[in-house]
Amino acid sequence: MKRSTFLSTAGLLLAAYIAVPLALGANQYVMSMVVAALIIGGVAMSWALLGNLGGMVSFGHAAFFGVGAYVSALASVKLGVPVFAAMLLGGAGAAIAAVIMLPVLRLRGPYFALAILAYAHIFRILATEWSSVTGGAGGINNIPALPTIFGFDLASKTGAYLVVLTLVVACAFAYGRIRASHYGIALRAMHDSEDATRVVGVNSTLLKGAMLLVSAFMAGLFGAFNAHYINFLEPDYAFNSLWVTLPIVAAIFGGYRTILGPVLGAVVVYLVDQLIFKSLIPTGHQLVLGVLLVAMIVFSPNGLLPLLQKWLKKAQLKGNAKEKAHA
Repeated sequence: MKRSTFLSTAGLLLAAYIAVPLALGANQYVMSMVVAALIIGGVAMSWALLGNLGGMVSFGHAAFFGVGAYVSALASVKLGVPVFAAMLLGGAGAAIAAVIMLPVLRLRGPYFALAILAYAHIFRILATEWSSVTGGAGGINNIPALPTIFGFDLASKTGAYLVVLTLVVACAFAYGRIRASHYGIALRAMHDSEDATRVVGVNSTLLKGAMLLVSAFMAGLFGAFNAHYINFLEPDYAFNSLWVTLPIVAAIFGGYRTILGPVLGAVVVYLVDQLIFKSLIPTGHQLVLGVLLVAMIVFSPNGLLPLLQKWLKKAQLKGNAKEKAHA
């Protein structure tokens, strides 16, 4: 890693872990919005990983989010599993749910996307009808909250923010390592010609399946966190289509081909929508968001993060030119 990249990454993490809680920690409402934005950002990152590396567009990530939430909630409520261990089980449960979906990998394009969407509806129906385990339409109450560690209450808004931020950072690190690996290179090569990569011995089906499992685990992890954050769960909420549409909008807006673009997109889109547009236009404020998304696609198809990086690079070049001129 270049020194400049390391320093900028360290500065960003320092600001996220220290500056944000200090600046916004006293405002419970804004912090709750930030936590919600990061949850959406985490799901958006998992969706982008599947699309960017796996080359698959999913309309069914609500299935992974909901399964992760239910597995974690049930593990902690009925089995007494500690919250953080239950969250990991939630991610694993979502990955197991993805194993059931592996046969649809033979489908491509919109057929794959619609097949995954169908699975999301199936899991919602199961959660509703299997009332002896899931509580049915009544849902699950009193889900254990995030614990208190060394006297610091992680169930508070600031504590929940630090937990979900850590999950985002961990998933981004894993995403980066996968993308930089030989497997990531092979996956990106498949986008140009899947048949050609098969000729040289790359098992495209196996790699796609692995990306589906990783993506599902990430989405399930954020679903599990959300269950312990709100302490309540019911099928229509856990498998709501919003857990698909908002992450997709965020990923495209922020730049789904980058690692942190989907997270940046979620933070900008959700916070601007909830804190600005909603107060100005209480009814129909999503229309403004749609206009912004269309404008971003038209003027910067690669998303917000690449656009910001381009502006920063231009500013740096101008600064260097001025320094040379004065020298």
